[in-house]
Amino acid sequence: MVNTHDALFKTLADPTRRAIFERLCREGEQTVGALTARAGISQPAVSKHLGILKQAGLVRDRHEGRQTHYSAQLGALAPLIDWTNQMTEFWQSRFDDLEDLLNRMDQ
Repeated sequence: MVNTHDALFKTLADPTRRAIFERLCREGEQTVGALTARAGISQPAVSKHLGILKQAGLVRDRHEGRQTHYSAQLGALAPLIDWTNQMTEFWQSRFDDLEDLLNRMDQ
């Protein structure tokens, strides 16, 4: 089974998917057509990227007539935020230890 962190990192590693996700975060809900107009790639390619983002839980779709609207699901980033915080604490501890060692060496 794929780790949640791995799935999110893999999904957001693609620059086109990341750009689509960022646009949805910044500009709010968008139709596939609106996303395609500024993506620089074909509508089928945008739809494929949206499907992958949806599978990872990063976007949600809403159907209204013949239009499909997509919105970012910021809560899906929680595992990455937690991981980043853990890594920050880990490295801060290491830097504190290094600073202590350097101070002892200076004495």
